Amino acid sequence: MAYIGKEPQIGNYSVLDALSASATADYTLQLASTNFVPESANHLIVSLNGVIQKPGSSFTVGGSTLSFASSLTSSDSIDFVIALGNVLDIGVPSDDTVGAAQIKDDLISGTTALASEPADTDEFLVSDAGTLKRIDYSLIKGGGKVLQVVTANHSTTVANTGTSYATSGLSAAITPSASSSKILVLTSSLIETFGDGSNSSGRRGKVALFRGTVSGTQLREGFVGQNMVSGTTSTNDTSYNLVSFSHLDSPSTTDETTYTVGIAGDGACDVRAQHDSDMSTITLLEIGA
Repeated sequence: MAYIGKEPQIGNYSVLDALSASATADYTLQLASTNFVPESANHLIVSLNGVIQKPGSSFTVGGSTLSFASSLTSSDSIDFVIALGNVLDIGVPSDDTVGAAQIKDDLISGTTALASEPADTDEFLVSDAGTLKRIDYSLIKGGGKVLQVVTANHSTTVANTGTSYATSGLSAAITPSASSSKILVLTSSLIETFGDGSNSSGRRGKVALFRGTVSGTQLREGFVGQNMVSGTTSTNDTSYNLVSFSHLDSPSTTDETTYTVGIAGDGACDVRAQHDSDMSTITLLEIGA
């Protein structure tokens, strides 16, 4: 190809600053009194005592240090060191000149992989009608995903003859992965109500869902009745009830959070939570924001 003026040269050929031999093998390469770092030993032409040296065996390069295979003496002469520059370094490509054919298929192989979900400000490249654009992860991540599930069953039958809530023995704990997560609580409890020997009417038991212990935050409450017996005879009849709750809670924390089912009577009706691994369960689902 013809050029107007001087033809462009590939590479930056330079004669480096003169080096004086002494009782050492290592010498600092400089160009115009500034340390010079060649691409490799193969990018240097080194003449010692009138003989061109072989790179890699007669000398090596580390950073800006030229190291001969053995120490020299003051009687030796380092004739010259020529740097061939960055051979075939094309510099910065012109705008809109790099295409798919110039990009290696394994470009990202071996790079560090994320070990967890990306941060909201992490960016991805997307094609918008053929134009590459950046987009924050917060704009494309899906909400409402189930991040983890915890479930538990009754371990024993528990009775409460008092009017204040006590634990039914059914509880589970979960540690949210983010404070913005919600916890979907699903419970199913087999509850037995039974009389205390009196002939009272309108007796009923109570079941409630708490965040924390039964003295924590009450989330949901339900009531269960008892079969009634008229007359003056003692009333020790019982009733079995399957009580279920579903509640979407926002604990706003990443600390371990416990959910507990509590039971209570009303004075004339006592309550017993039956141990039944099939019917008495609690399930906690962390829902991503």
